[in-house]
Amino acid sequence: MDREAAGGCGCRGVRSCLLCERPGTPPKDLPDQTVARFVYCPETGLAQGAEATEVQGRAFPFPGVTLLEDFVSAEEEARMVRLMDRDPWKPSQSGRRKQDYGPKVNFRKRKLKVGAFDGLPAFSREVVRRMQESCPVLAGFAPVEQCNLDYDPARGAAIDPHLDDAWLWGERLVSLSLLAPTVLTLTWAGGPGGPEDLLPRPRPVEVAVGLPRRSLLVLHGPARHRWRHGIRRRHVRARRVCATFRELSAEFGPGGARAPLGRALLEIALTFRGKPV
Repeated sequence: MDREAAGGCGCRGVRSCLLCERPGTPPKDLPDQTVARFVYCPETGLAQGAEATEVQGRAFPFPGVTLLEDFVSAEEEARMVRLMDRDPWKPSQSGRRKQDYGPKVNFRKRKLKVGAFDGLPAFSREVVRRMQESCPVLAGFAPVEQCNLDYDPARGAAIDPHLDDAWLWGERLVSLSLLAPTVLTLTWAGGPGGPEDLLPRPRPVEVAVGLPRRSLLVLHGPARHRWRHGIRRRHVRARRVCATFRELSAEFGPGGARAPLGRALLEIALTFRGKPV
């Protein structure tokens, strides 16, 4: 019997959490002194060199991040989490738990079908309406998938740096942070046009984006496609729940090769009658 079936974690491959790591395992989340660390400033849109580091005083434009604080009220937050907790959470990798509302996808084979998907949850209807009406960068945003993730420091919850799929998911990734603040770490994925020229010596570059409790984050443009995003274990200090919303790519939109399937999925999603699949 595997760990997930036994009620433990859902880790696979190189993933691990505090539920499956052996006693004496070296900490996997120590700060790397070879990394050039920057901090994102929402007021200026700049990535600024972290204090007391070699890059302090340096900065570069960091497009593609939109952060809206207090996007939901404390009362709305409590209600959303209460309703989430009425449904089962499934073990996921790296100590997370999850609830999925979306189609059945095989990214490796690029196959997609409705499966058991019956819509986004009812409690997200008002949040989606507010996104579309109050945030210019989300004009026309029509989510077809919602993934709730539960981060608990007792499980060593984290998420490794990654780029979200671009075959199925569209330009904008939207995340609502609930219960506790955290830090999103963006790591340069490489290629021309990067920030390396700002550095006294070549090395990896990270940008820390602070995510306050009840804030809404939108990643788009370069921050979506050229920077991997993740959350370090050390930045999960209390239970945090994140609701991430994704739209379809152009292939599934009007005029796209798979527009009929995209239209059908969107009609299901926006009934707001769904249960986790």
